[in-house]
Amino acid sequence: MKKIFFLLLLTFCIPNGYGQTYKLSKKINITGDEGWDYLSVDEEAQHLFVSHGSVVNVVDLKTDKTIATIPDTKGVHGIAIANDLNKAFISNGKENSISIINLNTFELIEKVKIEGVKPDAILYDQFSHKVFAYNAKSNDATVLDANSNKIIKTIVLGGKPEFSVTNKKGLIYVNIEDKNEIKTINASTLEVVNTWSIAPGDEPSGLALDMETNRLFSVCSNNLMVILDAGNGKIIKTLPIGSGCDGVAFDAKRKLIFSSNGEGTITVVKEENASTFSVLETIKTQKGARTIALNKTTNQLYLPTAEFGAKPEPTTENPKPRPAILPNSFVVLVIESGIE
Repeated sequence: MKKIFFLLLLTFCIPNGYGQTYKLSKKINITGDEGWDYLSVDEEAQHLFVSHGSVVNVVDLKTDKTIATIPDTKGVHGIAIANDLNKAFISNGKENSISIINLNTFELIEKVKIEGVKPDAILYDQFSHKVFAYNAKSNDATVLDANSNKIIKTIVLGGKPEFSVTNKKGLIYVNIEDKNEIKTINASTLEVVNTWSIAPGDEPSGLALDMETNRLFSVCSNNLMVILDAGNGKIIKTLPIGSGCDGVAFDAKRKLIFSSNGEGTITVVKEENASTFSVLETIKTQKGARTIALNKTTNQLYLPTAEFGAKPEPTTENPKPRPAILPNSFVVLVIESGIE
């Protein structure tokens, strides 16, 4: 009788089939002790591209083994996958360049020097066949023709751009971190067509989009997720998230939004409909796991991190020191659920 009651409780109390907690299932060990930023999934090949200081590690997700290390990507931040062109575009923040890689061989096709300073997040828009590299120190975006690898334009953004998403219909959205804004770019004309405040959100970083409900999910450093209407910029809802977030992923099949928080958690938000959102749970991860990628094929989440030593004392030369990464501790966390 108790078992039957428990099953009925699960059936009626857990929203829309969300019946099992996500959890850390394993860690993928990767050689190297440098820092990291974004990571990206090649869904067709089931390869994971991981930014790692001056290289990009490529992991075969069927075996969890590193199958390639792409060199000479100094200060790498982001990797944009273009399966239709068999290319990956990699932003090299320390040398103001974009490396273009063959997805099959992982060999360099071309390295493009750009005028923008410190390219960070990078986006491939299949609708327009353009690549958008967002330059953190020059407050603009470098646009490449993804077919020819040639620079088309530099778009002035008036603030520090962070992560970006496409609606795959001609519009690009990008967080502007120091202005607490989201800007909309027309992918055909390459003009900024909208600028929206996300206040009370502060210092937005990660950005995701539900193309069905037309909702943007912007995660901010003041522990807020701001949900906006991607058509008019109206704020629909704000929700609490963990601290130190730098990424967000959206699972379109389950209508779940995942905020990756550097404190060592993931905040899971459920989208019931276009106007109803709620925090479902907090998943424990590991300190430093602040960026995230979703595998749409397996529903797994990936977060890079490492273990850290003691934080050094501030100096004049380095007023905000970071703790050293402990040797051989760099991993990619794999988070998953048993829900099908």
